Amino acid sequence: MMPVPLLHRRTFLRGAAASAAAMALAPRLRAGPLRIVETALKPGQPWQKFPTRTLEDFPELAAAPPDGPLDAFGGLLGRRSRASGFFRTEKIGNRWWLVTPEGGLFLKKGVVSVRKTRTKEGDAALAKKFGDETKWAAATQALLTEHGFNGVGSWSEIELLAALQPRRCVTTKLWSFMSTFGKARGVTFQQPGHTGYRGDAIPVFDPEWPVFCDDYARQLAPMKDDPWLLGHFSDNELPLTRQALKNFLALGAESHGHRTALEWLRQRHGASAGASDITGDDEKEFLALVVERYFAPIAAAMRRHDPHHLFLGARFHSDKNGDTLAFPEVFRAAGPHLDVVSVNYYRAWTPAANKLAMWERESGKPCLITEWYAKALDSGMANTGGAGWLVRTQAERGLFYQHFALALLESRVCVGWHWFKYSDNDPGDKSADPSNRDSNKGLVTASYEPYLPLLAAMKPLNGRAYALADAFDRHAPPSTR
Repeated sequence: MMPVPLLHRRTFLRGAAASAAAMALAPRLRAGPLRIVETALKPGQPWQKFPTRTLEDFPELAAAPPDGPLDAFGGLLGRRSRASGFFRTEKIGNRWWLVTPEGGLFLKKGVVSVRKTRTKEGDAALAKKFGDETKWAAATQALLTEHGFNGVGSWSEIELLAALQPRRCVTTKLWSFMSTFGKARGVTFQQPGHTGYRGDAIPVFDPEWPVFCDDYARQLAPMKDDPWLLGHFSDNELPLTRQALKNFLALGAESHGHRTALEWLRQRHGASAGASDITGDDEKEFLALVVERYFAPIAAAMRRHDPHHLFLGARFHSDKNGDTLAFPEVFRAAGPHLDVVSVNYYRAWTPAANKLAMWERESGKPCLITEWYAKALDSGMANTGGAGWLVRTQAERGLFYQHFALALLESRVCVGWHWFKYSDNDPGDKSADPSNRDSNKGLVTASYEPYLPLLAAMKPLNGRAYALADAFDRHAPPSTR
């Protein structure tokens, strides 16, 4: 392990320096040097060293009993706010919380894609280990609950989990507003990890877009009275980049997107303006317009057909330039329409505290981290697919889980996280997205065998998340308490 000096203020730098600086806490909250974990972006790429903070740095909390008592949904019985019958958000002091239908303060600790392996080999493994899908669902809920998880994320078997008694999993639902509309317009194609759009231009300026949103949102109505549903995601990983204005201008002259972009640009720079006249401010402000035109009709339609549940956003992600997550304009435009900002957060060993603070400041809403993970060499998998970090062992995956989640709790703007994902990629599933074919992402293997060292690290942090949040609040700088 490598000693790291105690720091008495937060400083945010780039690269490994940012990771070291993000370790800074009041001295009473950590003891001793921080361990170093080596990680790489892909197999064959250089290994990097990152200081990594774990529960061992909080001995008084690591030894404490798990959080409790809890209400039926996993919220704190002893810390309560107004009960509304459904999940809602509330900022208390300087910390954001979810509030359960019963009024308990709540942080979501979930897992993405809790579903059966969809191959012949997977079916055989499920039958051998569990017997049938109902017994699989019950055993899986028990596994998650045992290790401190209180819900599931996108692409999960929520119907099977909802049928269990007692219910213990808070669910979310991922819809496909734009990808369905774009497919009907003939402008989509499959990219690794998400839907691609012709020219990276989502058709938000099509006059039929608001009409479509209202019609599509009728599917939400049957779920509107389910108290276990946290809320809805509208899409996954849309192309929202600084190139948006140029991308729309590059569309055919007959398209609504091209005509809208050209008119917008010429209102700012004159009747003869073209792509060569675009400024940096133009890029950001037009991107904000795209974001607003995307979210506004969805939010209106969702609230018309399901007024009870949270709008959780569209699972923002960072493109290769980092544009979406770096631009205040994106979050400022999204905030008025959302209840929670969802982010798939990759390529960061330590969540950047200044970035999380910006998301909350500009949107006025808390965030939910909806994808993050590490994969390990000791799984024996190729690990070429996906955006998560590569480490050597399952135990190091567990260290990353603790390190990343501690930073999210410290931020006070994050109301939970969804680890990606429940089971490893199944190389035999040729129908899977290209990014989900050969990598160790799961809590369990594709044949449902649990990764015990990973789960052993997840359990104590998940079980003490509320106590950890309180500790961070007590030891925050006085000016921010």
